[in-house]
Amino acid sequence: MADTSTTSVKYPGIRVKLVGEDGNAFAIIGRVRLALRRGGVPADEVEAFSEDAMSGDYDHVLQTCMKWVGVR
Repeated sequence: MADTSTTSVKYPGIRVKLVGEDGNAFAIIGRVRLALRRGGVPADEVEAFSEDAMSGDYDHVLQTCMKWVGVR
């Protein structure tokens, strides 16, 4: 997996559990969107995350999540 140290994560204080959860790309994006909203991230930033995550393949979804939030 990619380096997810706090220096490379946009919102390191927001953590999302991916291991053991539904691996469907849309379910993953939905979990991260919810976590971002609950974390107080502005709506335009949440939309920017969604657009970025959906702009590629499944691997891109995972990489985008790891760039935006802490994943476990």
